[in-house]
Amino acid sequence: MTTLQQTDAAGDLDFDAVVIGAGLSGMYMLYRLRERGLKVRVLEAGTGVGGTWYWNRYPGARFDSESWSYGFSFSQELLDEWDWQEHFAGQPEVERYCRHVAQKFDLNADIQFRARVAAAHFDAEGHCWTVRLDDGTSYRTRFLISAIGLLSAPTMPRFEGIEDFQGQWCHTGLWPKEGIDYAGKRVAVIGTGASGVQAIQEICKTAAHLTVFQRRPNWCTPLHNGPITKPEMDEIRSRYDEIFELCRQTAACFVHTINPRGTFEVSEAERLAFWEERYDGQGFGIWQGNFRDMLVDREANRLMSEFVADKIRQRVKDPKTADLLIPDDHGFGTRRVPQETGYYEVYNRDNVSLVSMLETPIERITASGVRTSEKDYDFDVIIYATGFDAVTGAFDRIDIRGNGGVKLKEKWTGGPRTFVGVMVDDFPNMFMIMGPHAALGNNPRSIEYNVEWIRDLIGHVTDEGLTRTEARPDSVAEWNAFVHEKAEGLLSNEIDSWMTGINMNVEGKQTRTIVRYSGTAPEYRAFCDEVAATGYRELDFG
Repeated sequence: MTTLQQTDAAGDLDFDAVVIGAGLSGMYMLYRLRERGLKVRVLEAGTGVGGTWYWNRYPGARFDSESWSYGFSFSQELLDEWDWQEHFAGQPEVERYCRHVAQKFDLNADIQFRARVAAAHFDAEGHCWTVRLDDGTSYRTRFLISAIGLLSAPTMPRFEGIEDFQGQWCHTGLWPKEGIDYAGKRVAVIGTGASGVQAIQEICKTAAHLTVFQRRPNWCTPLHNGPITKPEMDEIRSRYDEIFELCRQTAACFVHTINPRGTFEVSEAERLAFWEERYDGQGFGIWQGNFRDMLVDREANRLMSEFVADKIRQRVKDPKTADLLIPDDHGFGTRRVPQETGYYEVYNRDNVSLVSMLETPIERITASGVRTSEKDYDFDVIIYATGFDAVTGAFDRIDIRGNGGVKLKEKWTGGPRTFVGVMVDDFPNMFMIMGPHAALGNNPRSIEYNVEWIRDLIGHVTDEGLTRTEARPDSVAEWNAFVHEKAEGLLSNEIDSWMTGINMNVEGKQTRTIVRYSGTAPEYRAFCDEVAATGYRELDFG
């Protein structure tokens, strides 16, 4: 078995902590560990900060959480000086925000760009990690922290001939900085998930012709974005304490909260009026602020799905096209709901065609375009909006080995097992920000909590003069059982999606697993707070 070079001495460490990734998680982790006086290095594969908002530059990329609920909350000065321009900021604005944060807190001084991590192996004798980059550079560190994100490992479809195509092509998650010139050209977009929906809405405006290849439709609802005026921004700023407190209280840290009523506890007229209000509202309110039984009661979910299906039929002129855009394999909200601005109206345009890959599957990519079971299509540009190897995929792409050389990828065969989504048994001194089975939702709110919990645990280790900490197997088993308990009864866990570990383009990920925590964020924080308050009894120290 090959391992990274190890030494017996613990005193020749390069850093106290190495953080993988310079997105929001990595930047905040750096800020908090430096605050404690630790020597930290952040390793980032890109050339700038931002993570998701650095890589995903495709046209139309933007927040689906309200901008003012998404930014960092830890610095009053930062809150006072940053004005959001839109209720749901686009990628350029978000990247500017990330660069502003990095500059304000001098984070770039401890970030190494163009540094893609290839491997990380634990040295049991030295109680430290050796981290190797793909250029062969290696560092030794006491603590290893992953800030690599849930949706950061783009996947290409398993079509033959992708490299044969003579035009321009790319994945939405790896959009080139210089952009792609699709104006006046024949363009294909393959995929209609969240990124596909956003890109399609923009590309159709200038492409000579856009052909959308859809494998399975999604339930999409209006974003209702708009600019934020200066007086409105001032009013929002005056309510930041209230906004962030609301996010702490809601199930998924959004400004929307589950309606306490059941679908059948109101009259049909009241129900329809409520859904109309939600459909006309902003953001995820229709998903995260719906009736409390919408995601567990089949009949309630069926009625909600029919309501949204009727909206699609009203917006799409051609009945056959409308039917193709209405999902029949999952109910509303059982997969993440893409937010859109005029998406369904795209299919009323003369320069847009919709091809169902269920009816006429793609057989291969050719030098000139796409071949389906029915015909050949010629294109100048092909965009693959085919998603990510979610949750565990970014971990799988790094050779991570713990005690005795055990590989993380092998340990997670059959599904991830963690302690509070932050630690894994057999992997001492390794922490994950927003790892599998951590609380998800409006992620920056959970990122701040995860980072501060990890900071406090590292502080406990260093303050007590210890060298290592590790999750005990029984603690992992207890948390895993709790995660599975919280997943019971949810209709979403009966559906193939990235939230159930499914990716048809990745070998070995065709079986549903529980890869996410389905309880509420307040429940999650209460559990983690109790662990810290009782002296981390669930962990081993040395």
